[in-house]
Amino acid sequence: MESSRLTRDDWLDAAFEAVVEGGFDKVRVLVLADALGVTRGSFYWHFADHAELVTALLARWHAREVAANLAMSVPSSPDARADLEKLLENALAHAGADLENMRFELALRGLGRREPAVATMLTEVDAQRMALFTDKFLRYTGDETKSAELAVLFYLAIAGSYQALSRPKNPPRIRQLLQDILARYLIAQQGPG
Repeated sequence: MESSRLTRDDWLDAAFEAVVEGGFDKVRVLVLADALGVTRGSFYWHFADHAELVTALLARWHAREVAANLAMSVPSSPDARADLEKLLENALAHAGADLENMRFELALRGLGRREPAVATMLTEVDAQRMALFTDKFLRYTGDETKSAELAVLFYLAIAGSYQALSRPKNPPRIRQLLQDILARYLIAQQGPG
C-alpha cells in the first residue's frame, strides 16, 4: 500500500491487529510500517508519536463501545424476557463471531492493570454495561435489588463465556450451549412472580 493512500484509520487498524496478535507490547511503529508496506516516516503524517497512536486506538475502542451500549439500551422487544434473551444472544454472538474484538478487550484489560488511565476508561465502560444489564433485568423482574444482583451475575457469565469462546478449538455448538444455560438460569427462572 502506498503511503500517500494510507489513512489514520489504516494505521489504527494495523495497531488493532498487532494488539490482537500479541498485546499492546506488539504495537511498534516500525513493525506496523512493515506490515503496511511503507516506511516509518509515513507514520508521522498521521501521528506525532507512538503514544498518540495508542491514545487514538483506545479512543476509537471507547467510542465504539459507548455506541454499542447505547444501541443495546433500546428494547429489542416489547417482551422484557425476549429483550434479555436477545441481549444475551447478541453478546455471545459478538464473542463467537468477533474473536478479534474479544482478544483486543482482553489485552486492553491487561493494559488496564498497569495504566491507571486505561483502568478508568474500562471502569466507565463496565459501569455503562452494568447499568444497561440492570435496566434490562429491572424491566423483567420489577425488583431493584434482584436486578442489580442478576446484572452482576450476567456480566460475569458473559465475561466467562468470552474466555471459553476464545479457545482455539471449541466443541461444536459451545456458544449455543452457553446461551441455553445462561438463558435458563439467569433469565427464565428469574421472572416476576
